[in-house]
Amino acid sequence: MNTVYYLIQNMLPVAIPLLLVALGGMFSEVSGVINIALEGIMLFGAFFGALFVYAIQDSGLQPQTILLLAMLVAAVAGAIYSLLLSFAAVTMKADQTITGTSLNMMIPAAILLFSKMFFGSDGITTRVNFYIQKIPVVGDIPIIGKMFFQKTYLTVIIGLMFLVISVIIFYKTKFGLRLRACGEHPHAADSVGINVHKMRYAGVSISGILGGIGGFFYSVGVMDGNVNGHTGVAGFGFLALAVMIFGQWRPMKIFFAAIFFAFLRTVAYSVSLIPFLSNLGIHQTYYRMLPYVATMVVLAFTSKKSRAPKAEGIPYDKSQR
Repeated sequence: MNTVYYLIQNMLPVAIPLLLVALGGMFSEVSGVINIALEGIMLFGAFFGALFVYAIQDSGLQPQTILLLAMLVAAVAGAIYSLLLSFAAVTMKADQTITGTSLNMMIPAAILLFSKMFFGSDGITTRVNFYIQKIPVVGDIPIIGKMFFQKTYLTVIIGLMFLVISVIIFYKTKFGLRLRACGEHPHAADSVGINVHKMRYAGVSISGILGGIGGFFYSVGVMDGNVNGHTGVAGFGFLALAVMIFGQWRPMKIFFAAIFFAFLRTVAYSVSLIPFLSNLGIHQTYYRMLPYVATMVVLAFTSKKSRAPKAEGIPYDKSQR
């Protein structure tokens, strides 16, 4: 039973960044803009979040207060960086895949340069411990509290809150309906007075906000608050894209897909605690390939049945009907 508790407690801090970044990709793509730049947005948000933590870590503020403030900084950073994609894809009508790829390539090099110049290292190392033994109130719930809300991070609660907000926005608001209309039938949306360009800017900006927060939460829950220019976010941005596709651009399906991939990663890094796997004598490196191999397998079997937004990746031109 203790092994089950351990796996779940270590799975959730990994699942939350995947969930948030995949939700961000969903908002961008249902508006009609392919966001390949999620990896770069994650790293950009993680870097500025960690930089903020580094700057105020000796201020005397409580760790959870620092986490919330750094989360806001990461959100703003992600939104600002995503504007580059918006400008290129929406205003300039550039190829969205190439633009996203270039944004992914630029950030690791910039972080390495900045870190070498100002810190003499490959990244930013902070001293704030965001780990909490028990989240108040919910942590006292029998069994469930011990599984999900003890020996964890506040990021878990915040991530679940963002999931609920995303579901409400996506299904229950005019904004969500208009956003989906711009990704399915932009000309029809334009004909009823919806500004397609503004909606796509909004979708990509939300993607940037969630991607930036997801990147910072990755640095907190997986990297103990540190950011490294060499390792970046270990392909989590691309993994989040797979989670989004596997989740069929729907919030709750994305949530379960994120749990699935996070569970595989947690198992891969906890082989010694699982007798069946440890007795096989397979090197741990192969287990650590599990999430990425699973990504390829899942996409191979589901890509034909996946239904992306119809106008995804197509620049909107008002003159064409």
